[in-house]
Parts: sequence; structure tokens; C-alpha cells
Amino acid sequence: MNNSTPDLASLLCSRLCHDLLSPVGALSNGLELLSDEKDEEMRQRCFELLEQSAKISADKLKFFRLAFGAAGGFDALVPVGEARALVDALASNNERVSVNWQLASDALPKPAVKTLLNFAQMALESLVRGGTLDIAAELRDGSTEIVVRAAGKKIAFDADIGRALDGSLDDGELSSRTAPAAMLCQLAESLGGGLQHALSEEALVLGAVLPAE
Repeated sequence: MNNSTPDLASLLCSRLCHDLLSPVGALSNGLELLSDEKDEEMRQRCFELLEQSAKISADKLKFFRLAFGAAGGFDALVPVGEARALVDALASNNERVSVNWQLASDALPKPAVKTLLNFAQMALESLVRGGTLDIAAELRDGSTEIVVRAAGKKIAFDADIGRALDGSLDDGELSSRTAPAAMLCQLAESLGGGLQHALSEEALVLGAVLPAE
């Protein structure tokens, strides 16, 4: 795979816009309903929906800011608590998913945090009927090891995302859906690291070994 940076960036922007369209659209619809509604009980319900949509929008923006962008400051390491809070907020929108953490380090290099966040999102999206998300990360001997496992009754994982992760997806097949995986592939290659994924009927496992820059 040899995608140009502008093309990949535009696809990542398209992915962000796609994921934000629903909660932002709900905000717009809620405000429109609120302007016409006179019943106090219904107005209170509108306020609750607006609050929920605003929270989801803010959570996603914070997540994508670090997962795709340059958030985290200029430090070489990012506190894992920040990544954990972002994933937990994203997962909280699905009551059928539980998240378990095993973090052996207090901070991880920014590329590792980006990988962890994107792995977590892929795993969450694969749990279409709910399930368990297990996330483990450790910084050891100059490299970060990351494992994310999604287990549930039904696992939905696009084969093209897997091909983007291992670098076998053709340039012309890249889309906003596969762009995050392609970004991780390029990131791992630039560090001399590697990505792995394994899929079964009941589980998806995503792994990475990333040497420090």
C-alpha cells in the first residue's frame, strides 16, 4: 500500500464526519422540536435528548482528536488514563458492551495510544450484538505491546479492514471505512513494528508490537 498523505487525511476526515452526522443531526432535530413544543413534559424529554446527543458528539470529537489527530501535546508519552477515559466514554453508548482493562504502564508513546484507540473502535464496531472488550497494553524494553479482544455472540469484521491492517489492500480500494486501518499500517511500518489480527465466530483479536520512535 502506498497511499498519499492528503488522500488518507481526506478519508479520515470523511470517517469523522460520518460518525458525527448522527448525533449532530439529532441535536438539530431536537432543537427544531423544542422550538415548536409547548407541552412541558415533552419539552423536558427534548432537553434530555439534546443533552445525550451533545455528550455523544463531544465524546466522539475527543476520541477522534487523539485517534486521528495531533492531540496529546508535544510529550513523547501520553497518560493511559486519557486513552482509557476516551474508550470508556465511547463504549458507554452501548449498554450491551463491557470493557475490561489490563494496563501495565502509566503512559504510552503517542503512536501506541493511537493504535490502541483505533483497535478499540474496530473491536467495538464488531460487537453488533454486544459482548466483552478486553484491552491490554504494556511498554517493555523500548516497545509497546497491545492486544485488543472483542468477544460476543456475533462478530462483524470487514475483511477489507483486515487487509488494510496487513497492507494488502490496493490503493483504489481504500475508503473512509478502511482508512483508520491503513493509517495504523503506515504508522507501524514507519516504526519498524507490526500488526496482527485473528477472527473467529466468537472473537476478534487485534495485536500490535510498536518500537519506540
